[in-house]
Amino acid sequence: MDLKIIKSEKRICTCCMEEHEVKTVLVKEEATFKNKKVTYEASYLYCDMAEELYMDEQQMQENDIHLKDAYRKSEGLLTSSDISGIRAKFGISQSDLCRLLGWGEKTITRYESHQVQDKAHDTILKKIDQDPEWFLLLLHDSRKDISARSFQKYWAAATALFEEERDAYLRKAIEADYAKFQKNQFFHGNTNLSLDKVVDVIRYFASSAKITDLYKVKLMKLMWYADALSYKCRGFTITGLVYQALPMGAVPIGHNSIIDLKDVPCEEVDMGETYAYFFSLKGENTFPFLTDEDKNILNAVIEKLGKMNKNEIIKFMHKERAYMETEPRDVISFKYADDLQI
Repeated sequence: MDLKIIKSEKRICTCCMEEHEVKTVLVKEEATFKNKKVTYEASYLYCDMAEELYMDEQQMQENDIHLKDAYRKSEGLLTSSDISGIRAKFGISQSDLCRLLGWGEKTITRYESHQVQDKAHDTILKKIDQDPEWFLLLLHDSRKDISARSFQKYWAAATALFEEERDAYLRKAIEADYAKFQKNQFFHGNTNLSLDKVVDVIRYFASSAKITDLYKVKLMKLMWYADALSYKCRGFTITGLVYQALPMGAVPIGHNSIIDLKDVPCEEVDMGETYAYFFSLKGENTFPFLTDEDKNILNAVIEKLGKMNKNEIIKFMHKERAYMETEPRDVISFKYADDLQI
């Protein structure tokens, strides 16, 4: 018999009723559950004196779970620890999750212990795991059945998860838009797209006291100037962004998604007939994805352009050879960076 020893401790052995070193061991076993043969590791105590395996009550319960988890895995179902992990992710209790789903009060307790869930319930639990937005909708509909304190706790956890999921989706969508530009070094400026750097560049500009009225149009121009100056000085850009020539100047591909990325300090401002996007970052901040050389380039752009208003920076941009030589809505090549005005 192949025994894997987990631990050994001196205790009263309930097999031989003598005090000696009793080993806790794992044994690979086969069993049939719901007409399906499965293999799993069972935990036992081993008595050297009697050369026998035996179980205490806790091991009996654990082995029952191990057997059923082996069956769950073979059927593509969530294991008991998967289910408890979903609850832990949202910080929600067993009973409150049942209230959220309209299930019996002990359903989740049973699924995390001795009972194998059916496929319908499994599908619902998987959807909760993968879709925090749906969890928020369920939580909103069940708010009368859950204490106010618990509701706020679950809402905060699910909102944070939703924002992370949303950010990951946005990043993938932006990266997909950029895939077609990777073969042309003059479009991406010899740099693979780094959305972490993009976010830090925006945050760096937003934190500067030397920049006035940082709205979206001005921010887009500052970002292009930073990448163009970097290419002029070093032969590569900071961010890897690709810019188009639009009527008000250079704008990066996917700009609307970029300003929605997590940690971008963007505020939507009601201007009456329309909305504007304002960028500001207060307090002490760090910019872990920017090098000292990156910051020096950003500071040079800030010194030259930071005090310009929107119309001034648009007019300044329109005089760039890179802009004048590019057809409307076409991608601006960084090959013109040597002729940059700054």
